[in-house]
Amino acid sequence: MIDMESILLPECVCMTVEARSRKRVLDFASDLLAQHYGVSARNLFYALMERERLGSTGIGEGVAIPHCRLECSRMMAAFIILKTAVDYDAIDGQPVDILFALVVPPEEENTHLEVLACLAAVFGDASERQQLRSADTSAELNQRFREAVGRHSAD
Repeated sequence: MIDMESILLPECVCMTVEARSRKRVLDFASDLLAQHYGVSARNLFYALMERERLGSTGIGEGVAIPHCRLECSRMMAAFIILKTAVDYDAIDGQPVDILFALVVPPEEENTHLEVLACLAAVFGDASERQQLRSADTSAELNQRFREAVGRHSAD
């Protein structure tokens, strides 16, 4: 079972974020993670952008899972739903409104793969995406997401 509690702080779950581009939403995610985890926002932003240069992390159906490795003490994440979807160069060409940014320490070998697989299962399920998008508050979004993770990490 994935310990999402230790990876994703409730304060790093945000609804109706305003961003007009992939770059701006990654900047927002970097600032959010820096604020709550004490990492360098600038270093994190550059690491996320460098990963995007290798290929878009837009997995389709309006979802992106930007991720990178960074010198840090533990895996950390931000979960963001945008007010308006942005062009993300996703695999299906659709704009993205759901982003789950994942930051992994360099020495981490396996757990992040389990997390990515679970995220793919959650976000690959149309009913889960609809439930997440229909949340009214960040707290409700956080609760729905954790319930979805519980259902899909048991698979």
